[in-house]
Amino acid sequence: MNPHSDARIIDSWRKNAEPWTEAVRGGQIASRERVTNQAIVDAVLQRSPRSVLDVGCGEGWLCRALSADVERVVGVDAIPALVGQARAAGGGDFRVKTYEALGDGSLAEAFDAVVCNFSLLGDMSVETVFASIPQLLSNTGAFIVQTLHPVAACGDQLYEDGWRDGSWEGFDPSFVDPAPWYFRTLASWVNLFLDRGFRLVDIREPLDPATHQPVSIIFVGAVTP
Repeated sequence: MNPHSDARIIDSWRKNAEPWTEAVRGGQIASRERVTNQAIVDAVLQRSPRSVLDVGCGEGWLCRALSADVERVVGVDAIPALVGQARAAGGGDFRVKTYEALGDGSLAEAFDAVVCNFSLLGDMSVETVFASIPQLLSNTGAFIVQTLHPVAACGDQLYEDGWRDGSWEGFDPSFVDPAPWYFRTLASWVNLFLDRGFRLVDIREPLDPATHQPVSIIFVGAVTP
C-alpha cells in the first residue's frame, strides 16, 4: 500500500479506533480540551441549525455536544469500530459511510450545517467531500471545516501542498502506525471552497490562551445562489 495515500489514512484509523476513543473521552488531547472543541461547537451553534451532519464523526463527541441544542444530529464515518462507539454512547444517528459514498443519495435530506472537524486529512478524498456537500445542504445551510492552521502546522517544511508523515508523538503507546496527512496552504483551502461554488462567510483562527498562537483554522462556507 502506498505510504502516502487516502487508503493508508483509513487503514491507520481502523487500527487505532479504540485508543482514539479512549484519548478523546479521557480528555487526553490538550489542544482540543483547551481550545478547539469549544471553538467548533461555537461555530456551529452560531448558525442556529435545526439539523447537523458531522462528516468523519469518529466516536461521536461533537454530535453529543450538539445534541442538546440541535434537533437532528447525524454522524457518518468510514470506520465501523468508531461508529459502533458513537452508537453505544448515543447523542445522534450514526452511520458507516465512506467519503466516496456521501453523494450516493442515501442521506436523503438537506442539513442546516455540515461539519468536518479535523476529519479532512487526505488528498482526493477531500476533493470528493467538497463535491458532495452542496447537495447535502439546505438553501441557507453552511459547510463548516476546522483543520490544522496551515502556518502553525507547516513547521520547518516547505509551505506547499503535499503529503506529510504522521506521528502519534505525545499519545499513549497503544497507538500504532500513524496516518499520513495531506498538507494544504491557506490559499489551497480557500480555493477548495471557491472552486465548488461556496462563498466564505467566516474564517476563524482559534488561539491557544497560553501562547496566543493559532491552534486551528475554521472556515464557514455557504453555497452561492
